[in-house]
Amino acid sequence: MATIRFITVGTLKEDYLRAAVAEYEKRLSGFCRVESVNLKEAKLAQDPSEAEIKKALCEEAKTILAALPDRAYKIAMCVEGKQFSSEELAAKLENAFSLANEICFIIGSSHGLDDSVKSAADLKLSISKLTFPHQLMRVILSESVYRCMNIIKGTKYHK
Repeated sequence: MATIRFITVGTLKEDYLRAAVAEYEKRLSGFCRVESVNLKEAKLAQDPSEAEIKKALCEEAKTILAALPDRAYKIAMCVEGKQFSSEELAAKLENAFSLANEICFIIGSSHGLDDSVKSAADLKLSISKLTFPHQLMRVILSESVYRCMNIIKGTKYHK
């Protein structure tokens, strides 16, 4: 059975966001194995400098890269990534599953991802040009992946 792994930096603080992510992960489990790896966010001062942010991203990158399975298809969520329609992303995921039995989605901290993580990715993905709260992005991504799996399997969820 194929696996989708969400590798995320930071924790979901709000109960309603945790519940939403859990619901979509439960739904996804009907299509594939689902794993969540939550990594610790680097500590930063209240108003960090660019150098402090860069250092924190570098620290986070080490733990992210260590959590990535070698043979997985790796998708880095980043603002400069490519945008797809739901159908296009479903086709991309279906193709990725033909190349690897595991797809890893990587969501960095609220400051993003270090370039080393982006370079290690097979695909850089952006959900939208709009700005969303960082924690809400985990819900949006979970639903989007669930929608894609429904498109791949031909269910009526996606209309």
